[in-house]
Amino acid sequence: MSEQALGREALSGARRVVVKIGSALLTNDGRGLDDAAIGRWVDQIAALHQRDIEVVLVSSGAVAAGMVRLGWQVRPSAVHELQAAAAVGQNGLTQCYEQHFARHGMLTAQVLLTHDDLSNRKRYLNALSALRTLVEMRVVPVINENDTVVTDEIRFGDNDTLGALVANLLEADALFLLTDQEGLFDADPRHTPDAKLITDGHADDPRLAAVAGTGGALGRGGMSTKVRAAQLAARSGAVTVIASGRQPEVLTRLMAGERLGTLLRPEQAPIAARKRWLAGQLQVRGTLTLDAGAVKVLRDKGSSLLAVGVCEVQGGFRRGDMVTCVDEQGALVAKGLVNYGAEEARQLAGQPSHQIEAILGYMEAPELIHRDNLVVV
Repeated sequence: MSEQALGREALSGARRVVVKIGSALLTNDGRGLDDAAIGRWVDQIAALHQRDIEVVLVSSGAVAAGMVRLGWQVRPSAVHELQAAAAVGQNGLTQCYEQHFARHGMLTAQVLLTHDDLSNRKRYLNALSALRTLVEMRVVPVINENDTVVTDEIRFGDNDTLGALVANLLEADALFLLTDQEGLFDADPRHTPDAKLITDGHADDPRLAAVAGTGGALGRGGMSTKVRAAQLAARSGAVTVIASGRQPEVLTRLMAGERLGTLLRPEQAPIAARKRWLAGQLQVRGTLTLDAGAVKVLRDKGSSLLAVGVCEVQGGFRRGDMVTCVDEQGALVAKGLVNYGAEEARQLAGQPSHQIEAILGYMEAPELIHRDNLVVV
């Protein structure tokens, strides 16, 4: 059987899926919540539940719905106005889902997350516990970014990324990114009439980024964020499909293995839960430049990062912060949680571990980043 067929076949055997629905779909391109369309997606999710498939819904639309209620024609750029629109729109969005799922005798739970909820290890585990409990109780979690309180500093950036991190969190089999496009094309179909749909590919194929576009007027995500989301989801072994939410019965047809949209497969085996959490962190506080020897040891042996292999330290991070590790050409090598703050790290750079106490007057740990807190990317 071909690799492409295996990717589609994997969907028919999926037991837990994350479905993300974009703003343009939910609000009928900005004309208010599309109640009928939402009802159709709910019907499909209910049909999957009847087959004992667990579905977690990541729903955009709060800001767009709030804009319509407030009579705004253009998405605001000011954070306080976006927060106000989200607060107004979230109520209507939640009520709409609640009413439609109630037709099937199903309960929903509103879950609003910020990046802080997934970047703090304790809150990450709390979110995991709550979501797992809801899924086990056959309640459908309806997840959105908490736009009412979020700031740019702690923003996921888009719900595609949020969907991928939820897929990682719950170790979902598949991530469905429903959009107003048929999938990812080899050129922008709005400007290239003969552009062809990419039906199958690898999530980490660098060529995908070159053909991905930008976001629309309503949402923050474009095809580039969907490709990035597929890469994140692949870390837990999830298959990602980018497909049109306007296709009739799109979810049930995809789950049956029908060739709709663009399917992006993971290339590597899933990484362990803690490493997956590390890899998913978006807020980075500094950068360590490594020499060739350190890069080789990290990639080939999975070792801890020692200070002796560090050439340069950038940023103002503190002990326990996330930093990136790059090679001398600036290419990303790894991410991890540092054992020393930036000033200490600068003093230790290039020095052997046995000199740490002599240099600093104390030794927190013999390595800058322990291998358990380090993920090679």
